[in-house]
Amino acid sequence: MLFLYLDESGDLGFDFVNKRPSSFFVVCILEIEGQDENKRLSKTVKLVLRRKSLKHKPLRELKGSLTPLKMKNYLYAKIKDLKFSLYAVILDKKKSYQSLWDDKERIYSHIAYLLLEKVKMDGRKLRIQLTVARSKSKENIRAFDKFILLQLKGKIDPAVPLGISHLDSHASYCLQAVDLFCWGLFRKYEAKDIAWYEVFKDKIKYENLAVP
Repeated sequence: MLFLYLDESGDLGFDFVNKRPSSFFVVCILEIEGQDENKRLSKTVKLVLRRKSLKHKPLRELKGSLTPLKMKNYLYAKIKDLKFSLYAVILDKKKSYQSLWDDKERIYSHIAYLLLEKVKMDGRKLRIQLTVARSKSKENIRAFDKFILLQLKGKIDPAVPLGISHLDSHASYCLQAVDLFCWGLFRKYEAKDIAWYEVFKDKIKYENLAVP
């Protein structure tokens, strides 16, 4: 079974005159194959969260923007031997076409598809499960799922089920893991801060700066 976890960092605001949106928007996928590897990742994040919460103020979940670098490094040391890969598309918002600025859901769905296209989904897969960090309304979730399923129809063997779920990050330890990595990619482009990125960069299989 192939597990895919998708999260984003930054925002899709484009009013650079009256507001202060991020200059970049990052979407990242964590890919891990097999029930055992997936469980090990989830269990390790859970254990690190609980252990570190005893030494710091109580933490409900690991968030890239709130978790200290020392704790991120500690977690990575525990999971670096797991067979997982990262895929990321980074949108340079200031260079994107203004005609797309009002269609944020279309931008998000398109970037997600660009990433999923890079993930190898052929071969002997019993099932593919895509878990997305919840950030949409029910209507937009339905539209996103429909778009992704339609676009991937020709890429996946019809006999292989593709499931899509949208969860709050506190409900999935693996989503918390991809949040940390997505934040590291975001900081690289948004603030030229590569301290965390340098730790996990060897896990990145695809990283593309996009200007749609």
